This record gives sequence, structure tokens and C-alpha cells, in this order.
Amino acid sequence: MDDNTPTLDPRAKSAAMNPADIRVGRRLRALRLEAGLSLAELSGRAGMSVGALSQIERGVSSLRVRTIWPLAAALGVEPSRLVDDGAEQNDIYCVRAANRRDLPVRSEGIRKQLLSPPGASLTGMIVEIEPGGGTLQAYAHQGHEFGYVAEGSALLMIDGTPYDLRAGDSFAFRSTLLHSFRNDGPDRCMIVWVNTNRPAEARDDR
Repeated sequence: MDDNTPTLDPRAKSAAMNPADIRVGRRLRALRLEAGLSLAELSGRAGMSVGALSQIERGVSSLRVRTIWPLAAALGVEPSRLVDDGAEQNDIYCVRAANRRDLPVRSEGIRKQLLSPPGASLTGMIVEIEPGGGTLQAYAHQGHEFGYVAEGSALLMIDGTPYDLRAGDSFAFRSTLLHSFRNDGPDRCMIVWVNTNRPAEARDDR
């Protein structure tokens, strides 16, 4: 290689990238991760190369009109989810309050909404427990957990020890300890709950 050949400063390359392409790329990657698809799987379904898809996700190249429809179909979403900048949408770094995703639960009186974006190493949730609601039985799994009671009250059982929690209280424990919770109070309880399981693994034996 000629020593006089100029090289492109990575910072200059980043600055030259179109901000709109970066936003679309992050949104596309978020939708792919939410769908649990690898680059190869999505590219195969959409009929495009892995390299081309990777460049779009990284904001290096623009999303072409001819690829919007097959990508949207492969992801099971409306094409507007990929390109509409007029509405606030989730991406790989941010979850909008209006676009939180509900997580499945098996117990009555509990609602969980995912706070962490796709691909995050931690699972953040808002856990809402209606009066009289709670887990069906104690359960355990791998990982660690942390929680902050934002509203109301809850009875949290950790390894056989009861903790009567009120708004402003917080907790942390190893997920391998048997634990359960319920709301015996008159008002709804809201807990900001974080654990080290990936979102797709976030379980609810509740």
C-alpha cells in the first residue's frame, strides 16, 4: 500500500453518515431483535444479502424503497414502523413510554411491561400488582434481581423470609433463592424491577 494513500478518519466517516439512516438502522435492528431473528435469518426471509442488511442496520447505507416491504413482511410489522420519523419509536437504545411491550404473565392481577430495549444485557420491567394479586407459588431461576417500590405496598418473600415493602423501599437478591410476592394492600403496587435474565428469558411462574 502506498504510504501516501490517505485514510478516512473513522470520526469523519461517522460524521458523514446520514442521521436519518442511523435512526432507521437502529429501529430495524430493534425490531429484528424483538422478533428473535439473526441477521442471516432476516436477510433470508427478506431476500437480501447479510452484508446489505448489516449496512442498513449500522446506518452505512439507506433503506431502499424496494426493500421496505419485504423487510416489514419478514418482521411482521407495518412498513411505517421502519420509516416513520414523525412518531416517537423504540430503537436499540431507547424505549418510549407509549411503546412499551407487555410481557406474558400467568397469574391474575399482575402486569409486566418491558423497560429495557432489545439486546440489553439487563431486563428492566415495571411490575404492576393489583390488590389481591400475586404469584401463584414461590419460584427460582438463574441470575440476580433488584427492585424499587414506586407506588403502593407488597409482601415479598425471599428464601422463606417475608419483607413488607412500602413505596420508596428497594431490594436485591440472587434469583436462585425461592421468592414470591403479593399485594395485600388496598391500592395498586408498582415496582421497577430489574434482573440479569435476557428479556426473552424473563420468566413468570406467577
